[in-house]
Amino acid sequence: MTESTNFDWRPFLLRWSEEWADSLTDDDVRNADDLAARRARWLGLPPATEEQIVALEQRLGRRLPPSYREFLKVTDGWRHAGGFVWLLAGTADAHWHENESELAEIFAEGLDEDTDHDQRYEVDIWHRGLQLDVESDAVYVLMDPEEVDEDGEWTVYTWASWSGDIPQPHGSFWDFMQGMHREFHSLRSGDGDEAAPEFTNDTTRRLDDQVAEARLTALRGDWQQALRMLDEAKEYGRPRATGLGDQIRRLLGETYQVSFDGLAADARYASEVLPPLVADHAEHSYGDDSTLRFSLHGADEELVSLAYATLEQVRDLTYRYTAAGPFGVAVERARALAREADTDGAWRTLRAALPQWEPLGPDHIVPLGWVADPLLGPLWTAERGRELLATPRGGQVGVAPPPTAGLDHEGLDWLADSEPHEEPAPYRFVLVEGVAPDEMPGRLADEATEVAGASGGRVGGGRLSAPMNREEAYRGARDDLQEFSSFADRALMAVGRAGTGWTFAFDGDPAEFHRPRFVSPAAATSAGTRAVVVWSGLRTRHQEAFCHVSVAADGVEQYAFTYLAGEVQTSGEIPPALDPARFFGDPTGPTDPAATAASERALLVALADEFGVTLPRHAIRYGRLPMFVSRSWTRPPRDGEGYLVFQRTRTTDLAPLRVCLAVEDPADAEPANAERADTHAATPEVRRPEGDA
Repeated sequence: MTESTNFDWRPFLLRWSEEWADSLTDDDVRNADDLAARRARWLGLPPATEEQIVALEQRLGRRLPPSYREFLKVTDGWRHAGGFVWLLAGTADAHWHENESELAEIFAEGLDEDTDHDQRYEVDIWHRGLQLDVESDAVYVLMDPEEVDEDGEWTVYTWASWSGDIPQPHGSFWDFMQGMHREFHSLRSGDGDEAAPEFTNDTTRRLDDQVAEARLTALRGDWQQALRMLDEAKEYGRPRATGLGDQIRRLLGETYQVSFDGLAADARYASEVLPPLVADHAEHSYGDDSTLRFSLHGADEELVSLAYATLEQVRDLTYRYTAAGPFGVAVERARALAREADTDGAWRTLRAALPQWEPLGPDHIVPLGWVADPLLGPLWTAERGRELLATPRGGQVGVAPPPTAGLDHEGLDWLADSEPHEEPAPYRFVLVEGVAPDEMPGRLADEATEVAGASGGRVGGGRLSAPMNREEAYRGARDDLQEFSSFADRALMAVGRAGTGWTFAFDGDPAEFHRPRFVSPAAATSAGTRAVVVWSGLRTRHQEAFCHVSVAADGVEQYAFTYLAGEVQTSGEIPPALDPARFFGDPTGPTDPAATAASERALLVALADEFGVTLPRHAIRYGRLPMFVSRSWTRPPRDGEGYLVFQRTRTTDLAPLRVCLAVEDPADAEPANAERADTHAATPEVRRPEGDA
């Protein structure tokens, strides 16, 4: 803006005054000045003369910013700027604040040499700001003469003692007044006073039309434009704007303060709105479920009961999203694919069916309930949320976006990559050819081995659990197990498809590798087919680098090799593509992290090529998969070997304690595998060998 810019103050202020006068009840008139303003339909005062403006500038020693200067030429002050500033200063009352409120000392508490620029401004504004509030509800309005933009506009700061917020900036006096007009509208639109006149005017009608157009814009896939339109209407307090905008924000991942406004209290939209609402509550409630009612303001008791029932399902991982029509059919197909670890296929299925999706009513613009589904929810990423929002749907026509890239990389080599800010971790997996995922427990598990998952579902027992992630499965396992052996190494394994014709069982948090006691499950798993076992800890920092590969067919191990401590042990006829000399040819083995990662990656590529297998990265790291507890990967104790068994007792109310146990193996004088357990109290017992513990 420049000094000559026409700020259009008069038509803007006239419209505001008329809207204010039409919205008043008799109780809203505070004094004779308000009564006069209502009759005149004008919140302003007589305009300031050029002489008055110049006199103010001379008194201040500064030329006023352009928008405030032009404002004074229209009205020398203003009544009811928003809801909490009752009189705004003109030429007579504007003055330097000079910390007369003594707030600078309060804002300065805790500041030091490391305090950033913005925090210092919060202190300095009380010393140098030009105060514009004359009468208010403990609200300060200060213009900063040191924070000036290229057009000469001063930043305006507002702060209310009762808000708890930091001073809020406005780019100019013009921006400040626009904001106060929005605040006035927002308060009038939502005051709920049945005695007040209907708050309808040219501004509200324009914005309500804009909300209706924003809905169609969103359904056509232009979610950015739709959100801009809805956000403007939301700032004016227009109904529907928040509920529609929150649907977009939820799929962008902006879950903070997403409430869906009145939609949460409307039974028509319960199947789509309640699941994400209660899922976000479950994640952030910290056990206090009473706060859920605040998000359901206006809902009847039946809807509140449904919300709490849905909350229980979400926590128990039993919630299942459903939808009508062709999109609902695709939802079921996507759930089946996600259950078998094909998360990319599941997403493509949902995305392809989205144009056939139909909203539940006029305030519904996108499917939402799926984000709370334990199988479909992990498909979400911010990029996928944008892809879904950009897809035309609900009978509207638009340009479909290009598909997002898949998240499940082909092959196995992604296992050589660590997540950002995470240490490299060991892993192990079993691949079995030509079997379905639900057959894996029968090949790898003991029938009697069973623990509870976090949702109460069983993990183990010769069958797959309900889908859950590793944390959920471990939580239940720790709570359920009553006995822990220092000899057993029963892996908690997630199951899914490993490409065409193969199924995997994966353990991303294995116990410590102990070669003298390790027994590969390949042979026992391969009856009537082929099985591949891989256990790698090449990059772990907490134990010596190691790697094991074994391949079996029809119940017989065909070949195997183990790299440990710079040595390679082999058995059987290893195919040239998997010759360990290709990866561990140096007798000392890879010595630096880059070389180790390269060796690991080369081996994983060779394994993928040799067997035509792949492991789904996104499903394993972020999804929920069926699980089971495998039989022990270690041999039973030999004659003369002792071992520890810790039995849980509940003689104390102390919080669970993680305990690491180790026993000395007399047969080979090497430490036995460390077994971990969460327990209230544990009583150790030394047993003599009677088979596998």
